[in-house]
Amino acid sequence: MFVVSQKLIRYFVTNRNVLMYGAAMPLKEDTVATLKQFDIGDKFSYLPVLPKASVLIPLFVRGGQLHTLMTLRSKELRTGAGEVCFPGGKRDPGDRDDVDTALREAQEEIGLPPDHVEVVCTLFPVISKKGLLVSPVVGFIEETFNPTPNPSEVSDVFAVPLEFFIREKDHYATHGVTGVIGTLHSFYYRDPASGNQYHIWGLTAMLTTLVAALALKKKPEFDVGFDFVDPLSFFKKILHKRLSKL
Repeated sequence: MFVVSQKLIRYFVTNRNVLMYGAAMPLKEDTVATLKQFDIGDKFSYLPVLPKASVLIPLFVRGGQLHTLMTLRSKELRTGAGEVCFPGGKRDPGDRDDVDTALREAQEEIGLPPDHVEVVCTLFPVISKKGLLVSPVVGFIEETFNPTPNPSEVSDVFAVPLEFFIREKDHYATHGVTGVIGTLHSFYYRDPASGNQYHIWGLTAMLTTLVAALALKKKPEFDVGFDFVDPLSFFKKILHKRLSKL
């Protein structure tokens, strides 16, 4: 009598799923389920009225790995010229909520249609150096999306594997920076496709490290200064510190 071991059954079930749905499907579904646990819902509804902004953190699967899409701001802009950031900006009167703002800005800046984004969650808000309450919205896009940058706002669009943001190799930390609570993180990323090097730092670096660690379920190789098992407590503390100084 032929007996099939449990180990063999698990092997065939796993490979059946890969054959039926492709390697990208389980990874995306797992990431969506993981990130949804960190959606803030109405946990910060008690905050005082502050000028609001949102950024979209677009994720996609390429070659069996999670990637994010980032932009290089135009050098002609009055603020943040030449800096790496996510698509985003201030809330308009016509925006219904933080998600609306993030999707509208992404369409204006890189030509990403709102209905081509699968919104996953809104993460903990942070206060920018300009006093804006910034809400990070995470969403999945198709790997095949071809950005069309608005030249008045964006000079380049590039993709980075999320794994890059948890490795120590290209990470730099600066302490005691004026106006910064905690460590100022930065990365230098060289795009293999174009050969261009990008300096990713400040709020953008912190948000990307956060999303990478949560999505990949891996602790970064460097000290980030907060617990990834319960990041909400840390971000609440930082938020209240910044609010007390406004």
